[in-house]
Amino acid sequence: MKLTAALFFIAATAVAAPPVALEDLLSPPFPSQLMAAPSGNRVAWLANAEGARNIWIAEAPDFQARQLTSYAGDSGIEIGEASFTPDGQSIVFTRGGDLDTNGENTNPTHEPETPEQAVWIVSVRDGATRKIAEGNSPEVSPRGDRVAFVAKRQLWLAPLDGSAKPETAIAAAGTRHSLRWSPDGTRLAFVASRKEHSFIGIYDTSTKTIRYLDAGVDRDSFPVWSPDGKRVAFVRVPSRQEILAFAPNRIGPPWSIRVADAETGAGREIWRASAGTGSVYRGVVANDQLIWGAGDRIVFPWEKDGWTHLYSVSAGGGPAQLLTPGNFEVEYVSASPDRREVIYNSNQNDIDRRHIWRVGVSGGAPVALTNGQTIEWLPRFVGTTGIAFIRSDARMPPRPMIAIGNAAPREMTVIPPRFSAAQLVEPQQVIFAAADGMKIHGQLFLPAASREKHPAAVFFHGGSRRQMLLGWHYNYYYRNAYAMNQYLASRGYVVLSVNYRSGIGYGMEFREAENYGTRGASEVNDAIGAALYLRSRPEVDPDRIGAWGGSYGGYLTAFALAKASNLYAAGVDLHGVHDWNNEIKVWEPTYDPAAHEAMARLAWQSSPLAYVDTWRSPVLLIQGDDDRNVSFTETIHLAEALRKKNVDVEMIVFPDEVHDFLLHRDWMAAYHAASDFFDRRLSARESGTTSGTTPTRPRSQR
Repeated sequence: MKLTAALFFIAATAVAAPPVALEDLLSPPFPSQLMAAPSGNRVAWLANAEGARNIWIAEAPDFQARQLTSYAGDSGIEIGEASFTPDGQSIVFTRGGDLDTNGENTNPTHEPETPEQAVWIVSVRDGATRKIAEGNSPEVSPRGDRVAFVAKRQLWLAPLDGSAKPETAIAAAGTRHSLRWSPDGTRLAFVASRKEHSFIGIYDTSTKTIRYLDAGVDRDSFPVWSPDGKRVAFVRVPSRQEILAFAPNRIGPPWSIRVADAETGAGREIWRASAGTGSVYRGVVANDQLIWGAGDRIVFPWEKDGWTHLYSVSAGGGPAQLLTPGNFEVEYVSASPDRREVIYNSNQNDIDRRHIWRVGVSGGAPVALTNGQTIEWLPRFVGTTGIAFIRSDARMPPRPMIAIGNAAPREMTVIPPRFSAAQLVEPQQVIFAAADGMKIHGQLFLPAASREKHPAAVFFHGGSRRQMLLGWHYNYYYRNAYAMNQYLASRGYVVLSVNYRSGIGYGMEFREAENYGTRGASEVNDAIGAALYLRSRPEVDPDRIGAWGGSYGGYLTAFALAKASNLYAAGVDLHGVHDWNNEIKVWEPTYDPAAHEAMARLAWQSSPLAYVDTWRSPVLLIQGDDDRNVSFTETIHLAEALRKKNVDVEMIVFPDEVHDFLLHRDWMAAYHAASDFFDRRLSARESGTTSGTTPTRPRSQR
């Protein structure tokens, strides 16, 4: 009797504990774009601290972080595309605009004049900043004397010291991107994109002439110079007329690697993917998809065996050598200063996390540099003995780390004291069956134990080329989502984050799942399976299961409500896709549904809007009306259709906000609204049940 009473007291105490504050969960600065100076004595990164975006730096010997730039407030102005100058004394970066598309500039704070997008330079010594010119995509010459950048779709050059005005280097049809200087800083390689093809061009700064390399009818991309500056390697992907947006793409005309003479432009194929698996190009996250390594070997990604791996091939041609064997996927990749090794992260031996490895460009057994219950990404060599990376785990948020020699990694920043890791739960890996039997991975967040049944929330990530992990995520959008899932768990919800088919991390066949997306929406089986799995758990009230997600996750949330309102009692749909025939046009502007009648019919049948007749559950729709990834009409049309069916619809619209909200306060408003919505819609009173408790937010957090 005494033991039973004690257990009941512990459970009651756990339930009574106040929920963690969402504001505190999102208080740590989010680090990204970690970079190492050429000299090896300093590293830098970008940090978003509740909307204030700045560059931070840490230097030898102690590598204690300090803020370099001094931008303040939740301004909605992004920074990115940063890199050190060759002497390591300055950092060049882009500030403003939409860094995802570099299209029309953004203005989420409704300023009288839209903030410009410009290239800036900041001094490492004293943080002094100076504007170079309007534009984006800066690439500093190895000589350190000038910077190339893109403005108004054209290529420009400007002196780094501001001694002269920028001048146009190239004015031609199409767009320019992927700027890469030759080792001696006299020539600039770039990709010239047209509507259905692209070239690799070289601009000679002395003669002011352009030479296109081995031009053809295909899509040429990812140029990289040989160390001696005499050759350029690049990827060639054959042209295809098929509309493949959000559809399985397992095989196609094989892609190839070509090497061209920088003087004559003549090129030849040095390697070609084999037919079948791996014939469709699949990249990694890296500054360069091709790494021209020591010994004249080129390192590249390929998924010949159905997993994204690194291979190397002689620049003179020959068979490819597998560097990273096994059933796992390589993701972030960079090269050592001497080009003899590459460092990368993967989910080898830990499918729902990421760890760091290194391997020689000529082969040899890969060496694990991290392991355990942590998650690591963005590895960078620092000099000859150092490694920098970003780390998180289930409780601790992302923070930059440094490891010198054989010393244990240590943090370069301090987490704000208002953030309490002890209040968080450790998500569990679960594997459940989809409605069609496919095995699906997920992360289960269980709230403090109690004798009552809990409401539940199923989270669907966006992308869909994403994988949620057993800890804080490496992507800003999903760092926020992880915080939201922890917040819901602290408020008494059982939360299931679903890695549905068409996501990454589990191989090509899972990513390119049959009939997914526009070709049949087979991933809806995963949404149904998630609800059935939760209904089978003893902690969950089966009548109080909700769904939430953004973008592609909004699409699945909408589908869950449209086809399974008997399983999902409510949903929060952030900027979701509701009609594929509209969304395909965003990514394939030439798509005309009338000219692709059979495809358009299947795309419609794969859209939530086609099933509003069976939609019963209430929904909260959230979107910014300057969304460049998902047209705002998706929310308009769904709201109109649901109103006609008398479905209870609530809406939050952020005027002038984009897809990945630029304002921290908009994230907070969206998430608090979602939590309030679930509290109201999944309460015991509204669900008609008598079991369970309704989470209540303290007044200070409303």
